[in-house]
Amino acid sequence: MQTILHNCCGLDVHKDSIVACILKTSNLSVENASKEEVEKEIRVFDTFPDELMKLRKWLESENCRHVAMESTGVYWHPVYVALEDCFDGEIEILVCNARHMKNVPGKKTDIKDAEWIAKLLRAGLLNGSFIPPEQVRQLRKLTRYRKTVVEDICTQKNRIEKTLQMDGFKLSSFLSDVFGVSGRNLMEVIIDKGHLTPEDVDTVAKHIKEIKRNELKRAINGKLNPQQREFLKLQICHLDELLEHLRKIEESISTLSVQFDDAINRIVTIPGIATTAATAIIAEIGTDMDKFPTANHFTSWAGVTPGDNVSAGKKKTLE
Repeated sequence: MQTILHNCCGLDVHKDSIVACILKTSNLSVENASKEEVEKEIRVFDTFPDELMKLRKWLESENCRHVAMESTGVYWHPVYVALEDCFDGEIEILVCNARHMKNVPGKKTDIKDAEWIAKLLRAGLLNGSFIPPEQVRQLRKLTRYRKTVVEDICTQKNRIEKTLQMDGFKLSSFLSDVFGVSGRNLMEVIIDKGHLTPEDVDTVAKHIKEIKRNELKRAINGKLNPQQREFLKLQICHLDELLEHLRKIEESISTLSVQFDDAINRIVTIPGIATTAATAIIAEIGTDMDKFPTANHFTSWAGVTPGDNVSAGKKKTLE
């Protein structure tokens, strides 16, 4: 393979260890690549902070400004953070798709993997994944976590609805939102008394139209014993905890996204995109579009462009 980089490092990253291989051309005056003298040094580091600092100092002492590693789960994150400001930020760190770095079949060791990564990087055969700046990554953590919490809230609401249905309260048949004001008031009565009466519906659901209240009165034939009431109370308390947790997450997102207000305000001008979606978009792609050479590159990265895998006129499915 033709040499593109004369000093580079391949990292084989695992949960508890990092195998690092530096390949360095010792004589740059040699014109024939096959006669190049290449120095190879391999070291193994733990993934604790002090060991990551040792890795960083070693790369700095070797003046190695080109590093590549696989995007192995979340294990590459602390390594990337420890190295990204090496040489005052003048370092190129490629986090690559493992599919693009497979070695030829045969005996496999961590040392061989690190050396193979270094060889591919040395030949310029690796393309790094898009890694946004630290501030964008922090916002991304929050927006992705918000999505998870919203899913948890939906799941918990479904659990409560299941409990009500099993115990004979068909509130969702006549209420558009069981967890709105009227629905919550009715559930509080159920927890307190274990049943509902037509008078309870008239009292706690006053703002609902009379015809709707009359229909609702047909859906309150259930009855809960003390254990069932306590169970429903526990479920609703957990829902309230999740809702409060979501509120705090959204406060953190609002605080962190202030620095991106200009970009967010531009995105919300697109029909159908509100502030929450605009913030999530910024959290995923950042504000520097120079990372994507063309619009086609961007749509491909976003996963909205069909891939091509054609050979001999036949389209194949990527596994």
